[in-house]
Amino acid sequence: MQSNIDSSVLDYLKSLTLLCVEDNKTTQLLYDAIFEGLVKKIIFANNGEEGYQKFYDEDINIIIADYDMPVLNGIDMIKKIRNVDKDIPIILVSAIQDIDVIVQALQLNVNNFIKKPIVAIEVMQAIENVSKLLIANNYIKEQREKRIREFEKKEKYNSYQEDLAFSKELNIVRNDFYYHMIDNQCMALIDFFYKPLDVLSGDAYSVRKINDDLAFYSIVDGMGKGLSASLSSMLMTSYVNHTIDQMKKNSNFNLNNLIEMSLEYIRPILLDEEALSIDFITIDCKKNTINYAKFAMPSILMQTKDAKIIKIKSNNPPMSKYTKEVNLSYCSIENISKFLFYSDGVIENNTITKDKQYLEFIENDFLNSFSKEDMVNNFLRRTYLQEDDITFIIINQLDLTSNNKFVEKVFQSTLDAVEEANDWYSNVWSNLSNNYKLAYNAGVVFSELFMNAYEHGNLGLDAETKHKLLNDNTYFAKLEEMQKDCTKSITASLHTIEHATNRYIVTTIKDEGNGFDTKILSKLFKKSTSFNGRGIYISKKSSMGVYYNGSGNSVLFLHKI
Repeated sequence: MQSNIDSSVLDYLKSLTLLCVEDNKTTQLLYDAIFEGLVKKIIFANNGEEGYQKFYDEDINIIIADYDMPVLNGIDMIKKIRNVDKDIPIILVSAIQDIDVIVQALQLNVNNFIKKPIVAIEVMQAIENVSKLLIANNYIKEQREKRIREFEKKEKYNSYQEDLAFSKELNIVRNDFYYHMIDNQCMALIDFFYKPLDVLSGDAYSVRKINDDLAFYSIVDGMGKGLSASLSSMLMTSYVNHTIDQMKKNSNFNLNNLIEMSLEYIRPILLDEEALSIDFITIDCKKNTINYAKFAMPSILMQTKDAKIIKIKSNNPPMSKYTKEVNLSYCSIENISKFLFYSDGVIENNTITKDKQYLEFIENDFLNSFSKEDMVNNFLRRTYLQEDDITFIIINQLDLTSNNKFVEKVFQSTLDAVEEANDWYSNVWSNLSNNYKLAYNAGVVFSELFMNAYEHGNLGLDAETKHKLLNDNTYFAKLEEMQKDCTKSITASLHTIEHATNRYIVTTIKDEGNGFDTKILSKLFKKSTSFNGRGIYISKKSSMGVYYNGSGNSVLFLHKI
């Protein structure tokens, strides 16, 4: 049948399938004459139930249905269809002009009405109208999907940029004590917690080993929010680390010079209204002193050996472009066993206790925390959610003497001794705790680290050679060959430390090998899925911390009973 329908609509109709639900054969023939060549396919149904089934089984684009049909009338069929598809265009044909039927049809989102007796031109106009509706809906859908794709692309790009930015921040942040303890004049475990609220963190920190006796600590907190605060913190931290690297290279580290140079660097960068809160701290284990310049940072908490809290308050205002003079102070730490440095995001966080910030709980929680894990758990149990960047550094000076050592054993460097050591350690733990999971985790750590002491420490087997031997299936044969000429031993010892109401088991494993550069552990930890260092990564996850000495031939790990 000829039509004056717009050509673009005609082209679109040729891609559609039409369902005609009509029990009158003459009307079916009329529809066939009208739509032949106009649509891609015509499907007929003889009643409402059959019409619903055809709709359900076929890929239908438009429905034209009579109201008065056997089995299931047009309105009841449309109700069933709308339960499945809210949007498919429907044209209702009826000889009845009952207002109730029209109201029901409108409530069911019927798009067009045709009155009997059927006039071909009215049918064509109805089909044209619903076709235009389909075209418009498809356009809207395409535009929506396009925007979604563009948004996803933008989000993916932004996520990529955020990942790069955070990786850059982690490269700027420096920690020379990753898996590393101080074990020269004193034995101290250094742990940190760094959790930015957003990708662009206003907090940054540095923990640097100056020499065997001296360590530097810094926490920077950009005052304010957003990019400006983050840039200032990261620029300052980057400069401080660069300057320390140069000072160490030239063996001329000086805290006062570091502060003056850092101030000179950051002063022209800071905006007129901008300021930095920052800690510059050194702890000298040999001299038993702490030197510090604190610029509007929260108080340092220090715990004495008799479990008292000493607080060191800031001795400088916030660092700004107008800062001219710097106060540098020091005090003795001879009677100090534990330290906590932290940003204000920790103490200003609201808690589950009404109208109280974490400031009111931090001293008590610090006293009761032996490790970073304890401190983090105490913070989390008191707070709903993180409200700002959170950074803290906790240092615990251990007293590992014969007074708290309760067992020690020396093993030879053989595969049989590795098995013997694992059995011995398991038996020790069976007398320490009836917590099966805790004992199992401790055994996992011991097994991994003792094996490292045997193969990498005393036998000197490097990771690359080990991988090759494993691939060649000659690993154990090579170990048996290497151990024949090895006279070095491995010493394992356990200490027990009482802290607050808890008891901690400190296990140390010491070999007689040449050790290794423990700086590589930070890189291995960032790639924990790689084979290299996997054992150390597993050990850290199964304990409260793994710490190597400076030379890398002694390792310590913790568990809490």
